[in-house]
Amino acid sequence: MSDEPIRVVLVDDHPVYRDGLSMLLDSMDGVEVVATAADGAEAIEVVEGADAEVVVMDVQMPRLDGLAATRELVARHPHLAVVILTMSEDDETVFAAMRAGARGYLVKGASQHQIRAAITAVAGGELVFGAAIARRVAEFFAAGPATAPAAEVFPQLTAREREILDLLAAGRPNPQIAQALFLSPKTVRNNVSNIFAKLQVADRAEAIVRARDAGLGRA
Repeated sequence: MSDEPIRVVLVDDHPVYRDGLSMLLDSMDGVEVVATAADGAEAIEVVEGADAEVVVMDVQMPRLDGLAATRELVARHPHLAVVILTMSEDDETVFAAMRAGARGYLVKGASQHQIRAAITAVAGGELVFGAAIARRVAEFFAAGPATAPAAEVFPQLTAREREILDLLAAGRPNPQIAQALFLSPKTVRNNVSNIFAKLQVADRAEAIVRARDAGLGRA
């Protein structure tokens, strides 16, 4: 594991909260706040030159909200991990964040330990949700249809694409999928693009929801 701190951009429209959280994060071992932004539009600008690994993002902001900014940032910077940190915990916002490509979702009021753990986890390619959020996500998936053979669920995919989708649904990032299947990163990226097109999904988060709802990624 690298000894370099995780480079974080913090986005929140409330200056007192933003400054306080910035000081808190900077005080943590292994975390460095490299930039802050007051809204989603500014976030897109500062990330371009920040060389960040993680963005901690509020949702309700002027000019461009956190969900729209997340979609744009993930599209421009696929390596970037976004953690939503917001007051809202309604199901609509949670799943909208997942569809936008967020890798984590915490409610404001989360402890220092929870925020630090979430940043570390998403930087390592994991998906992270607060306890209450995770429980509702689990209930959503548990309410899905019974597991069916992958070939029957997604007959439009090739065997290799279904194999990659299964790992994607398990939360594995592209480099880990490439390593597990002994493929080049470029081959994995091309297959993931084909999967999105064939499933008619907009992004990785939506593909994960579709795949897990069909029973994949649970091994």
